[in-house]
Amino acid sequence: MGLFTKFTETVFLKQDSELEKRVEALKKLKEKYPNNQDIINDLQIAQAGLKGEKEIEFCLKNANIGMYVLHDINLEIDGLSAQIDYIVITPAKCYLIECKNMIGNITIDNNGQFIREYEVNGKKVKKAIESPLRQSERHREILLKISYESKKSLFSKLIFQESTFEKYHKAIVVFANNAGILYNKYAPKEVKQKVIRSDELISYMKKDIDNTNKDMLDSQKEMEKYANAFLNRHKEKETDYESMYKVDDTICPQCGGKLVERNGKYSKFIGCSNYPKCTFTKKIGE
Repeated sequence: MGLFTKFTETVFLKQDSELEKRVEALKKLKEKYPNNQDIINDLQIAQAGLKGEKEIEFCLKNANIGMYVLHDINLEIDGLSAQIDYIVITPAKCYLIECKNMIGNITIDNNGQFIREYEVNGKKVKKAIESPLRQSERHREILLKISYESKKSLFSKLIFQESTFEKYHKAIVVFANNAGILYNKYAPKEVKQKVIRSDELISYMKKDIDNTNKDMLDSQKEMEKYANAFLNRHKEKETDYESMYKVDDTICPQCGGKLVERNGKYSKFIGCSNYPKCTFTKKIGE
């Protein structure tokens, strides 16, 4: 740890995300197959998730405390992988952030169980959900494993001291739906400290800086070096969404009828066998 110099910018070393690509891909698939309910549902979920991530991005950009940010980082080792929504490196801590944007209210009971309450068509729904904190903690465990396996690398030298690992790396869950209520009055203390709303995120980070000895705060150079070490470990992922949804090009996307080749006035085209009830057409080869 070095002396902290005045640095207040938010620097994004990686700002794009797989979620953005997924939303764009699903939009195109929806245009092509407007009645595919799986595509419609997944697009809605992806758009909600992206909205939550953009809310956190806005908070980080306006933090004014000096930090390096990586958005949507994939780390892999020994068949294990961690997709981390945000890695935020401040002078005091490295935060591994799991972003959640859920409609409705979230209650955390005295056992640390997450319960979601929302309405569907005027009917109240209440159900337990998998703990997002558990997922976030798994990310930190994979990061620790990487440090063990790569003792000679810069990445490892920066994080390997196990005695400081737990203190420096914080796995937290940030709920981005500020219209909902996060009710954690009876949550265990160790859970309550790691689950916050997006509008609390910056004050949460500032508190950690204020509670850290000034001589232990990282300099901008050290933060940048650590952030680049993460970036160098990042694994890009490519997804063929058309194959994922197993879209059948012989089925009409509008009515489910069979697509057939037809003769037009000037050229051949693909049309629905249920014509004239269904008027779907497309060019051959589309």
